[in-house]
Amino acid sequence: MNVFKCRVCGDPYVGNTKPSNCPFCGAPAKFIILADNWVEPEPPILSDVTRKHLESALKLEVDNVQFYRCAMNATDEPLTKEMFKALSRIESEHASVICKYLNVPKVAVQDVPEICGLTTREEHLEEALRREQEAVKFYSAAARGTTEEPVREFFEAVSEVENDHISLSQLRLGIA
Repeated sequence: MNVFKCRVCGDPYVGNTKPSNCPFCGAPAKFIILADNWVEPEPPILSDVTRKHLESALKLEVDNVQFYRCAMNATDEPLTKEMFKALSRIESEHASVICKYLNVPKVAVQDVPEICGLTTREEHLEEALRREQEAVKFYSAAARGTTEEPVREFFEAVSEVENDHISLSQLRLGIA
């Protein structure tokens, strides 16, 4: 058995082999290292631009957690329900990491049942796809506009994670 750590969220994982993605934040395997090699990073001093990007990212993630929780509760199809549950947890982990960078308390995300306003499984999946496409655009632009290395790497990693979510939504919609 080994202990691994994710360079994106900092969470540990115990297993025989490195996972293909972080089970907590969804980061690809390239961001997962043996815990023996982990060095706790110094918190970066944030520029005003980076702080604004992080504040916008926090709002985006909290909104998406709320949406996925609502979508999870609104669908009866078991696999789609589980997908939305997993996505809400991953987006929540992203919000938690952002709070660390901003040096603010972790946000208690409130369930807002009316946030979806949709009725069918397909509508929820299409909205999930739209949200993930917007997230990829946002995080890609934020990474280009950020000079603080750990935050830039976080934005790049989350952009990759959200891109995986696009593929997942497309697969569930039958368009992948």
